[in-house]
Amino acid sequence: MGRLVARLPRARAARILSAPDGYAVWAPSYHPYPHNKLMEAEQRIVAPLLRIAAPRRALDAGTGTGRCLPLLVAAGARLVVGIDLSMPMLTRQSGSDRRVCGDACRLPFSDGSFDLVCASLMVGDVKDIGRWTREAARVLAPGGHLVYSDFHPSWVSRRWRRTFRASDGRQYELPYHPHGISDHLGHLASSSLRIQAIREPTVEGVSAPVVVVFHAVKPGAPRR
Repeated sequence: MGRLVARLPRARAARILSAPDGYAVWAPSYHPYPHNKLMEAEQRIVAPLLRIAAPRRALDAGTGTGRCLPLLVAAGARLVVGIDLSMPMLTRQSGSDRRVCGDACRLPFSDGSFDLVCASLMVGDVKDIGRWTREAARVLAPGGHLVYSDFHPSWVSRRWRRTFRASDGRQYELPYHPHGISDHLGHLASSSLRIQAIREPTVEGVSAPVVVVFHAVKPGAPRR
């Protein structure tokens, strides 16, 4: 899973929670739309890539409260599925899209089930991104697209943290696994996915990129 959110440029001391506990605490106040500069910058890059992919069947991994689901519908998807490990996040979703509580590194779907797999800031919660890219590649149909984002590696050198303020007003921190861009590229290549684009957006007032977005395609002719 994984969604967001840094206080830029740095956060004050906050209680650190595990990912399952953190998302359960965060869920009641987690909005299903971009609610900080980081998310806005990420979505400005991701939304056009989803439209380029023009999927019929789309999977949103780490869907949370469903921020990306309307983007997938707008991109033309007739079947939209969201998967997340956090049931409290999933129960915040509304609408008729299919929701599954499950692991993005062990996707409960058949090979070639989707024309597009996307994930918004989910892989920061994943220690082994090789497992993630292999699973994404497996469930993609030939010619299918993978579009996903991660916290930029510059976070490490700048000591940025993922923090949020819960509905009770308390501030919490979620840990994340930093991944280098070369690690992403290596695992995408080993999963036989071809890189189409890499984007590194910034936000106003911060010189370093805050997010990195990857667009890759599975070789083969798309299904008609």
